[in-house]
Amino acid sequence: MFEYKYLSESHLKGFRSYKYSAIDTSPLSKYVMHPVWNNAVKIIPKWIAPNLLTFAGFICMLVDVMLLMVLDYDCTASANGSPAQIPREVFLLCGILLFLAYNLDGIDGKQARRLGVTGPLGEMFDHGLDSYIVFLIPFCLFSVFGRDEYSIPMFRGYLIVVSVVLNFYVSHWEKYNTGTLYLPWGYDLSMWAASGMFLVAGWYGPTVYKTYIFGSVTFVQGLEVAIHATGLFTTLPVAVYNVHLSYKNKTGKMYPLIEALRPIWPMLIMTGAMTSWASFFDIIEKDLRAFLLLFGTLFSNISSRLIVAEMSDSRCDTICWINIPILGAVGTAVYLPQYELTVLYTMTIAAICAHVHYGVCVVRQMCEYFKIQCFVVPKEKRK
Repeated sequence: MFEYKYLSESHLKGFRSYKYSAIDTSPLSKYVMHPVWNNAVKIIPKWIAPNLLTFAGFICMLVDVMLLMVLDYDCTASANGSPAQIPREVFLLCGILLFLAYNLDGIDGKQARRLGVTGPLGEMFDHGLDSYIVFLIPFCLFSVFGRDEYSIPMFRGYLIVVSVVLNFYVSHWEKYNTGTLYLPWGYDLSMWAASGMFLVAGWYGPTVYKTYIFGSVTFVQGLEVAIHATGLFTTLPVAVYNVHLSYKNKTGKMYPLIEALRPIWPMLIMTGAMTSWASFFDIIEKDLRAFLLLFGTLFSNISSRLIVAEMSDSRCDTICWINIPILGAVGTAVYLPQYELTVLYTMTIAAICAHVHYGVCVVRQMCEYFKIQCFVVPKEKRK
């Protein structure tokens, strides 16, 4: 079932010659988090594999997702005047688990270097799961703010998710062209902010966010502007500038323009189709959670394929096959609207299964090629 070979021989050879390169200039990361993680990793037993830490962080995020989907599937429990309420303890737990996931994500690489087991598998595993987590954070935060006059329309909420995940994708498009991952400052700030919003909601209740911060501008509307501005005025221009510098200084991959832009097309097709579906029909009002889950899964799959390409020094896919059914779904919404929800649920389940299959097969193939085990530290490295 999980024996399919998604990686070609050229992918695997590219992984063998791959060298990790990243630049992190965030003051919060450099002066606060890295010193904490450097000390925290010392108390972690050497038999715990770095990938196990990564996966544990992902499980923390999944617990948040499952709790909020069960207690607040339609994102109305925190709405002003709603009879249903999410227990404050749940928000506190979500904040703690999110912050734990963030710290485990910071420690896993340090554990790998401590044990001398660094390699492309760990980075692929880490960044592949990050591509899913980055969407799950706003997916969960919808339950903090609810759907009322203090919030924003659900379509604009969807656009926030799009903005957040595209920041992640832009950073990896940047690495595809430069060979270096420039970690954006917004990552650490956003993890602290998201964890803090859960904890504040748990301590004071979500009504603390039902307020106006300037005239008729609510807290959520201000947050919306801040999120979009972060991507448009920091992440995107910095990425473009770094790619420009790599061409100017001849330090990057030096792809022709068409090749440099290849990663844009699969993401543009998927995002354009999903946004058209959301904007012209009421699918978001029918089932926001399922729609976002489908979008996030498709995003993670396309991002994971880009990560494979950038790490193996191979060409990125121009068309991802997983995008093809989306066009059929939009057509169904136009001509057979009575089957729209059935198509949404079918596609969501199929996308999750396809993405899990892709992820497991890629990890297994890399483990077989490098003759390692994903969650096991070699005996000689445990001493």
